Amino acid sequence: MFCEGMGPIESFDWTSPDLTLYAQQMGPNLSQIDVLHQTSRIVSSSLVLDDMLKDLIRLAVDVTGCDACLVYLVEAGGDIVLRASQLPHAGEIGSIRLKLGEGVTGWVAAHKSVVALSSRAASDKRFKTFPSLVEDTFEAFLSVPLVSAGETIGVINIHHKGSHVHTPEQVALLSFMGEQMGGAIARGRVMEENARLQEEALEIRRQLEARKLVERAKGILQAKYNLTEEQAYLRLRGESRRLRRPMRDLAEAIILADDVVTSSGISTPQLVHDIELDSAQFAG
Repeated sequence: MFCEGMGPIESFDWTSPDLTLYAQQMGPNLSQIDVLHQTSRIVSSSLVLDDMLKDLIRLAVDVTGCDACLVYLVEAGGDIVLRASQLPHAGEIGSIRLKLGEGVTGWVAAHKSVVALSSRAASDKRFKTFPSLVEDTFEAFLSVPLVSAGETIGVINIHHKGSHVHTPEQVALLSFMGEQMGGAIARGRVMEENARLQEEALEIRRQLEARKLVERAKGILQAKYNLTEEQAYLRLRGESRRLRRPMRDLAEAIILADDVVTSSGISTPQLVHDIELDSAQFAG
């Protein structure tokens, strides 16, 4: 593996199931084994995407001891968008975006390569500064691609306030995490998109049901008071605004009242007096 800014670093067999072999390759630090276990736990979990990214950031901070960590994801249109952060960036999440190849982050995404800058990171000719990101004023910078099925789906950026030499072990661990987490994040995004589509379908169904109820309520008003369709609709809309209740609620009340009258056989000159229903009926 090649790391821009460091040169070649040792390559490891990440696919080996023998964690003892990994320990021998990396050295006696058993906390690295913990990183493997934690990565495996996140990958095999059913976490929603945002929680998965939080766990990725937490793990990256544990591995590198960094002062800040940002995660960018590649959108369908190709833009690279800030999606998660260790430091609070509520206004920047989802707003800060880069083109493929733009900035160090875009370069990493385009080349599927690591960039490690131990000091004066902002002086790198590829660096793009965002005034709202305090991280861009930090000295050291490590950027690692998140890869799924051979394609870059995001980038994780590690920032240190002062100069910091990123060890080959840290870079190797972050690269491993990027490869393993990339697939999990891609699956999380599919789940997120499916959930969004399901919610949209549910909302469309609710709107159709509400429209059917309103149409039925209009028909009742037209029949009872000899109104045109437009007049019935305006009556419903006016009462909806006056009572500050959805038209669906008003329509349901009219239908219910009509059903009661019809089933009981009670003759009444008015179903509702000029459809000015008792507002208390809608207070609950």
